[in-house]
Amino acid sequence: MTTHGHHQHGHDNHNGHSHGAGLAESLTLDALILGTYLEQATALAAELTPTPGVIIDAGSGSGVGAVALAQRFENTHIIALDKSADMLGQTLEAASKNGLTGQVTTVLADLDEAWPEVAAADLIWASSSLHEVADPERSMGEMFAGLNAGGLLMVIEMDGLPCFLSAATLADGTELAALEARLHAALAQMRWNHHPDWRAGLERAGFDVVEQRSYTAVGNSTPDLASRYARMFLERIRTAMDDVATAADLAILDSLLASDGPESLASRTDLQVRGSRTVWAARKP
Repeated sequence: MTTHGHHQHGHDNHNGHSHGAGLAESLTLDALILGTYLEQATALAAELTPTPGVIIDAGSGSGVGAVALAQRFENTHIIALDKSADMLGQTLEAASKNGLTGQVTTVLADLDEAWPEVAAADLIWASSSLHEVADPERSMGEMFAGLNAGGLLMVIEMDGLPCFLSAATLADGTELAALEARLHAALAQMRWNHHPDWRAGLERAGFDVVEQRSYTAVGNSTPDLASRYARMFLERIRTAMDDVATAADLAILDSLLASDGPESLASRTDLQVRGSRTVWAARKP
């Protein structure tokens, strides 16, 4: 989750570049709290491709997408691709917990290398994975080749980093939401979670982009879940902040991350998780 050579990425790092110990939990918390977009995006996929025979989840991470797809398309075989054997293990565990064993299979595959020897798909799902590969246009071309005629590619990206802090004002006059906006602006300059509008690249790869939608989610969570997710995310960005944030902002961030104290995330009841995703649906003619 730190430096990847071509850029930095602060969130759903599904192609296995640098899996921190907490990444699987972070992905799971994200799905648990902000997962309404999964419902919306899989519904769009079902509208555009009602009866896919094979679905490939390219860069499947901890398996939340594979599980959502298996639940949406009950008779379809889902093949989860990821370069992390640990993540594929988590995917099989998630499938098993949801009674989907047998419907979801896994293939160890690095999206930066040749497309794996797998069945041609009617739907390829690439959620927060395309911007992680070294050459996204090459990967789009491989996905185009990996689809049956008429097949659909769904590319999903976070529009921005998740937000947690309210407009509450601290004793020193700092507004938390404004602090969070400053931290996000610094991360954007460092190209965290950076991705382009994929439409032009998809068209160059031969696809017809049939839909582009944004889904905004306000998290549905308990204070404990919100606090856990906020802590995991803010701890991860804290390591990148030393040279870019002011001493005053770093001091507040440290007080939020402290294990106790009036400003600590653990004792806040005003956290609200907010996030959004953009979805591109592209058809192979």
